[in-house]
Amino acid sequence: MGAVASQVLLVVSVLPVLFADVAEKRALMRLGLDIAQQRMTFAELIGRACFAEEVGFDGVWGFDHFQPMYGTGPGECFEGMTTLAALSGHTSRIRLGLLVTGVTYRQPSVFAAEAITIDHASGGRLECSLGAAWYDKEHRELGIPFPPTASRIEMLNEALTIVRGLFVSTEPFTFEGRHWQLHNARLDPKPVQQPHPPIWIGASGERKMLPIVARHADMWHSFGDAATIERKGRLLDELALLTGRDPAAIGRAASLNLSDPWDHVRRTVDAYRSAGVSYLVCGWPSEGRARLEEFVEKVMPDLSAD
Repeated sequence: MGAVASQVLLVVSVLPVLFADVAEKRALMRLGLDIAQQRMTFAELIGRACFAEEVGFDGVWGFDHFQPMYGTGPGECFEGMTTLAALSGHTSRIRLGLLVTGVTYRQPSVFAAEAITIDHASGGRLECSLGAAWYDKEHRELGIPFPPTASRIEMLNEALTIVRGLFVSTEPFTFEGRHWQLHNARLDPKPVQQPHPPIWIGASGERKMLPIVARHADMWHSFGDAATIERKGRLLDELALLTGRDPAAIGRAASLNLSDPWDHVRRTVDAYRSAGVSYLVCGWPSEGRARLEEFVEKVMPDLSAD
């Protein structure tokens, strides 16, 4: 039997046991709040982040864009990484992240330096995220290069290697890639969180993106219903095993719509939990803060008690 066939046979033979172990380890559900820093003043943005901390959300999330994505016409939109740095000074417990940063917006060494700075400013509360970027309109209007999808995926794979290397390497770090090259590079200080802040990857594509998640991610975020997440999650488990990683080391995250009826929200959370999701990013409801306060009062305690 060939080496590849033996490896595949080993993976198949251990999958049932590992899947059961993975499901048990992912039973705990954490909740974040997406405050999407657009079409509001910075004072409102700070207020939303402080509210999220006060009521017990695990994390507060923004997005990585320079123009509003929703609504019509011009509007406020605050840059993501500097927003996290600012919010670190207005909060003390809640974790801070962007869902997710675009690899086209920052050279990886610059991104790593920004991430380390935020991790120190916040006392070790950064959730570090990366994705392949997608908003071509924004790139075109602002003059930011927007390579083809295949190139952006290659860039993401290289960037993740560079960022992790700069986070953890105590010796000069050299990298020779197609898109980026580093020579005897180092960044100091190292992150507060050791060995590095959790690395989130936003990905949906099964053929090219999930293998990158399997190699690099501490957390995987994807959009889709519970059945879709579960199916892709099983594929991710297999890919993780093939790269020599424990599938349970890769957390699963999805997004939750708080505008649905509360019974539907509860059923959705249960379905995601059964699918192996351990983190849900709750969207700020279009109905406003009153709807969110109702969620905190009527629904959130039940989810936390599970």
